[in-house]
Amino acid sequence: MAKYPKGSDFFKLRETIRIFVDERDWDQFHTPKNLSTALCVEAAELLEHFQWLQTGDKDELTETKFEQVRYEMADVLVFLVRLADKLDINLVAAVDEKMAINRAKYPADKVRGDPRKYSEY
Repeated sequence: MAKYPKGSDFFKLRETIRIFVDERDWDQFHTPKNLSTALCVEAAELLEHFQWLQTGDKDELTETKFEQVRYEMADVLVFLVRLADKLDINLVAAVDEKMAINRAKYPADKVRGDPRKYSEY
């Protein structure tokens, strides 16, 4: 099982999600494939709120739309945390490792202000 410090926000979040799932006996449905699918669906629902906006900046969202975006983001996070839990992945450690890889791919002094992919510069 992926280890998070017991009092950490990620530990609490994972435990909250586990309890919710256990109370509903949904673990049987939470295969990595199903969770990955649900994650993509929720990400698409998040994206839908920005469709047809000029820039997608916060000031283009009404108060109601902003609240809906918050909840879609929460859904995405829930499925991501649940998937990591099922695959025994510590997301905090994975992000730390990935950021080190990204720092090497995208050295700040070389790419500052340049949105191109690392293979294009």
